[in-house]
Amino acid sequence: MNVSDTAKVQRYLRQRFGNHKLTLARRENKDDSAELMLEDEFIGVVFRDDEDGETCYHVQMTVLAEDLED
Repeated sequence: MNVSDTAKVQRYLRQRFGNHKLTLARRENKDDSAELMLEDEFIGVVFRDDEDGETCYHVQMTVLAEDLED
């Protein structure tokens, strides 16, 4: 994802989730994705998908079972 893509998707996610602590960080050696961060914690990856002449972005987030324990 280029700088423009990253800024647009970050702005959208912040507005959609009402959380300005969400940030997207570009990944070294990867141009199709960015790391999704909440403050300084890695929470997922956003992938750019160009298929059939349309562009979309996929958010992949993993929740570990140990994080669900009280």
